[in-house]
Amino acid sequence: AHAAQESYGNMISYLDEALSGIKIIKAFNAVSFIKNRFHNENERYANIGRAMAKRQQLSSPVSELLGVIMVAIILLYGGHLVLSGDKNLTAPAFIAYIAIFSQVMRPAKALTDSFSGIHNGLAAGERVLELIDERTEVKDRADAKLVKSFEKNIVFNQVNFSYTKDKEILQNIDLTIEKGKIIALVGPSGGGKSTLVDLIPRFMDVTGGQILFDGIDLRDLDQDSLRDMIGVVNQESILFNDTIFNNIAFANLSASQEEVEAAARIANAHEFIVKTEQGYQTNIGDRGGKLSGGQRQRICIARAVLKNPPIMLLDEATSALDTESEKLVQDSLYKLMDNRTTVVIAHRLSTIQNADKIVVIEAGKIVEAGSHSELIQQEGLYRKLIEMQQFTD
Repeated sequence: AHAAQESYGNMISYLDEALSGIKIIKAFNAVSFIKNRFHNENERYANIGRAMAKRQQLSSPVSELLGVIMVAIILLYGGHLVLSGDKNLTAPAFIAYIAIFSQVMRPAKALTDSFSGIHNGLAAGERVLELIDERTEVKDRADAKLVKSFEKNIVFNQVNFSYTKDKEILQNIDLTIEKGKIIALVGPSGGGKSTLVDLIPRFMDVTGGQILFDGIDLRDLDQDSLRDMIGVVNQESILFNDTIFNNIAFANLSASQEEVEAAARIANAHEFIVKTEQGYQTNIGDRGGKLSGGQRQRICIARAVLKNPPIMLLDEATSALDTESEKLVQDSLYKLMDNRTTVVIAHRLSTIQNADKIVVIEAGKIVEAGSHSELIQQEGLYRKLIEMQQFTD
């Protein structure tokens, strides 16, 4: 049963990958490879299923045979005792015993038949139960403080973070994010920029040092109220198989039609939304598959606008868009950052140049910090990245 559930899970996973990555599969002529992989797993699942079915089908005649043998033995032995005049077993008592035994046999057989179904259920539920029992590593303290506003700054004080003991992802990070300022994080891929940003809403807790939110350690704050202060726009557009309205209103479930439309206008999304088949009630498909890349990004930005948080965490998309979509997305991002405290993982030179402070991160450490002009004059890593054209104009 465990092997069957594992194989079934693999098949569903392969199918999901094949459907979501169909263009890449065709582009690399990998159709036969994907088809064979699915076919092999399907064969494995079928073989396991046949073996289980064979055992289940055999169990019924075997149990019937054993039942008949037991009844025959009881009749022979009990009949012998009755006929021989044994005082311990009279004829009426023996008949009553046979009647009771026959009534017990049927539910006993049904009980054994149900074991196969129970095993299947346990195997299927094991993965679900593991997820249910999984305990979050980030826990609120019993006396956690509620966050009602953001007044001053966020301070990283000698912050370290690691997923495992043998490798530090962030080392000795000292950084102050003042209210209303735009902080651009730049640096080589894998340097720790995303990890640093993920620490602010407490998706993980620091393993060393502390992060202060208006002077209070993040670990002393209530997670939910902290995240109410923060809006997030990821590099990948995370959307749900629902209407455009519900995807935007995801940030504020009580939002009215007017509020959703206002957010969409700020995100330069209203014009394309009203041109869709059912406007704001148009279903966008799985992961927003019915929309273009630029449209998906603008829906995500509209969602963040509707939440209207004092702090924004942005990860600029690196995916190439057509010129018009690129301009609309960038314009909506600038509107989103206006008059907000913003931490942005920047990939575009225009975003970096407009930042109040640029922080260069390499191998988990802050190696440079300052304005665009200051860092250019230092002739360090930032200038090398500019000269290597690591950023999009």
